[in-house]
Amino acid sequence: MTRKLNNAKALYLEGIRDGKVREAVTRYTGARYTQHSTGVADGVEGFVAFFTDFVARCPVREIEIVRGFEDGQHVFVQAYQNINQGEARWLTMDLFDTDEDDRIIEHWDVISAVTDESVSGHSQFDGPTAITDLERTDANKALIQAYVETVLLGGHFSEAPRFISGDQLTQHNPFIADGLDGLARYTESLAADGRPLRYTHLFKLIGQGNFVVTYAGMSLGQEDYAVFDLYRIEEGKIVEHWDNLEPIPPRDTWANSGKF
Repeated sequence: MTRKLNNAKALYLEGIRDGKVREAVTRYTGARYTQHSTGVADGVEGFVAFFTDFVARCPVREIEIVRGFEDGQHVFVQAYQNINQGEARWLTMDLFDTDEDDRIIEHWDVISAVTDESVSGHSQFDGPTAITDLERTDANKALIQAYVETVLLGGHFSEAPRFISGDQLTQHNPFIADGLDGLARYTESLAADGRPLRYTHLFKLIGQGNFVVTYAGMSLGQEDYAVFDLYRIEEGKIVEHWDNLEPIPPRDTWANSGKF
């Protein structure tokens, strides 16, 4: 594990799980800490104020980092949180920017409640975690960039088979069945309900080996969301997908500059 990935995991595990809030944020962040989790103010003191209260309210905190990887200065982690013995259970996806000393200087996240039942029978967390095919990192990132631009932003869903491995697609969104047909049925059902899915912009894309993640803006009908999509790629096609989305709250509730 490299130092920047270790720092991101340690901020989670030491700072939040273990309750060493000030010690962790001071140790693992840099000269600035710009925050995009909308309830948390910027800087060390913003983190301390929010999580000191969180730790007091939530004395039992089980946190597991399920996946994590890095790309240049950026780090991605996917985490499971079980708070107060099941009182709340959260899926979180986080993106960190780091400085030249590998300390964290900026953070984006998406948080949602865990959904146990799924159309596909897969959980929101299961599946491979090993990073392989490091030599294909650039090609896999280019594949996902083209997929986002063509299909998600461009709306050319008929082009999806160029990027997705048909029946081999394993789906971890609890509302979508496996395979390309499952994805098509889901998007069609949203449109029929008057909530068409539309990606509005791609904010970040990073990858390492067989994993690529994007952070983007999207809308479902009239509601705007921040969304992470995590893809696993084999032989030049998407074969597995995890995601997490969160409604963007009203601007007057933000404690910082917002989700992006």
